[in-house]
Amino acid sequence: MIQKKVLSSSDESSEDEHVEDLMDKQKLVQAKANKPTRTSVSAEVYGQFNKKGQFQAKKVNKSEDAIKRIKQRMSQAFMFSALDEHELAIVIDAMEEKKFKAGDFVIKQGDDGDVLYVVDQGQLDCFKVFKKGEPEKHLKVYQPGESFGELALLYNVPRAATIKAKTDAICFSLDRETFNHIVKDAAAKKREKYEEFLSKVELLKDMDPYERLQIADALKVQKFNKSDYIIRQGEQGNTFYFIQKGDCIATKTENGTEKEVYSYKVGDYFGELALIKHEPRAANIVAQSEVVVVYLDSDSFRRLIGPVDEILKRNMGRYEKYVKK
Repeated sequence: MIQKKVLSSSDESSEDEHVEDLMDKQKLVQAKANKPTRTSVSAEVYGQFNKKGQFQAKKVNKSEDAIKRIKQRMSQAFMFSALDEHELAIVIDAMEEKKFKAGDFVIKQGDDGDVLYVVDQGQLDCFKVFKKGEPEKHLKVYQPGESFGELALLYNVPRAATIKAKTDAICFSLDRETFNHIVKDAAAKKREKYEEFLSKVELLKDMDPYERLQIADALKVQKFNKSDYIIRQGEQGNTFYFIQKGDCIATKTENGTEKEVYSYKVGDYFGELALIKHEPRAANIVAQSEVVVVYLDSDSFRRLIGPVDEILKRNMGRYEKYVKK
């Protein structure tokens, strides 16, 4: 039986951790949106720039090597996971290569944002001032494959942090108009697709809609055929799964014999034991039919599943007795 590996990705930026602050700012922007006293980038969502009929796909000439690099980096960034092949082609055409020297500022906190960036080469530092008058705090170092700058475009707010090149760096930029018409719409469709599914997952029923939407944004999808191993006993666990379609079983291998210990159906979840206990996978998970799962990586799991952490720990007992050594 052939195992299909789930690719891990650097699919979230540290700016997401401050989305609650940004949402408060967004409400303020929305409240002022209809007032004619000021025109700004933040007001574009309400103006003529978002009329679908006016969108014309942008095309920036680039080499085959650049196209190949863009495709590779986009596959690592959660932002583009909801795009189909046609949408990916439009975004790739619109992306533009930007080079920065060590010490260059790429974006500055508080500025209006008109592009997002995907890192291709080099490292970039992320800084944020949390309270006026306080020194800025270093949040993280962006690596190739990570994206930043999307929050200003998603929520129509000023830049949430400052990004400065730590080394010489190359990034690919995507303009606001293409983002709004292609990436943002695809993300909205993805939310709609998974919101209903997540609302029916027993584990998440007590979460508020906003918390579930955050999970929907971070979900990736993976398909498996009958008899495929989704996870294997003894592997390091970096992923948490929900079953969207099909049936699975958990098996435990002891003394060379593989024995079924648990079964799963649509709406069930698995993979949390290794993440909560920081231990290798305690069992195999094997597809019993064509299976579609949606999953969170370990970072997203810890950031987004916090509200149901105690439920997860309590529910571990449902099958832990079958898989303990």
